[in-house]
Amino acid sequence: MKGLRLWAATVAALSLTACAAALPVAPPALQDIGAGWTPALASVRPVGLGLPGGAYLAEGVTFAGGIELVLDPTSPLHSLSDLKLTGQDSFISVSDAGDLVRGRLMLDSKGRLVRVEALSHRRLTLRDGTPITDKTDGDAESLALIDNGDLLISFERDHRIWSYGSPDAPAMRPAPVRRPDVDFPLNDGMEGVSARPGGWRVAGESGGVWDCSPVRCDVVTAPPETPFADSDFRITGMDRDPAGASFFVVRRSYRPPVDARAEVRRMGEDGALGPALVVLSLPGTTDNFEGIAAVAQGDATRLYILSDDNNNRRQRTLLLAFDVTR
Repeated sequence: MKGLRLWAATVAALSLTACAAALPVAPPALQDIGAGWTPALASVRPVGLGLPGGAYLAEGVTFAGGIELVLDPTSPLHSLSDLKLTGQDSFISVSDAGDLVRGRLMLDSKGRLVRVEALSHRRLTLRDGTPITDKTDGDAESLALIDNGDLLISFERDHRIWSYGSPDAPAMRPAPVRRPDVDFPLNDGMEGVSARPGGWRVAGESGGVWDCSPVRCDVVTAPPETPFADSDFRITGMDRDPAGASFFVVRRSYRPPVDARAEVRRMGEDGALGPALVVLSLPGTTDNFEGIAAVAQGDATRLYILSDDNNNRRQRTLLLAFDVTR
């Protein structure tokens, strides 16, 4: 996302980086790779919330582990912009370079996130079945698994939402689905997409929330007359609350030169946001958080938030877990 590279060097210098050595990620078993998927190499190291004073957790929210993906410069796993759970411990992610990624979450005996395994990737395709090669076509920002099992992916620059069908065997010829009839700014598009009963919910980064179905999109919250600025908290990811009719959103704020923050809140059916559940800022662990996934886990809801490293060596791909008591 534009602007965030400006603070990368300082954030990297001030954020607490784990000293533990990065350990290689176990590849998927041959029988689990699937047609069209290619194993992806990576290493992983644990991360915490950083220095005291940088993280705020509301009552009933606990940190449940975190990791950093350590990647080679040419890795297809850079620039991950969203993720969703496809099972209790499996996930699918998308990059704003046009790659689809999947893997498996690994938890310790206490249920804390400690690593990922079985990473693989495949290139997204255009409607004619050819691989995406241009940034304008491949700037994927969000994904959702709707109730019929289809994988929806939203793109900016060329603003659209396409259905790729099964997440395990994505269609080579995706089909367009309904999206808000809004002239989104070039690089501030549909950053949040989530399943909802009968369709999907869409949130624009510069404002606005819509509930869509195959036949129409209805305004939930109208876009503001003046689009939200980078210094405002703006929605960059959204997922349905497995315990009810609400949603969880991750929002990001940036004030130059180094004030980068992220927060997690609930969103009601009416689009209203509840109090902050998680706030991440310096001098703690913070980065360009854009993805969120929610899954029921015991008596709590487990949230995973993912940062986009912009394929910049001074930023990090972080995956943090939080448990929210229902």
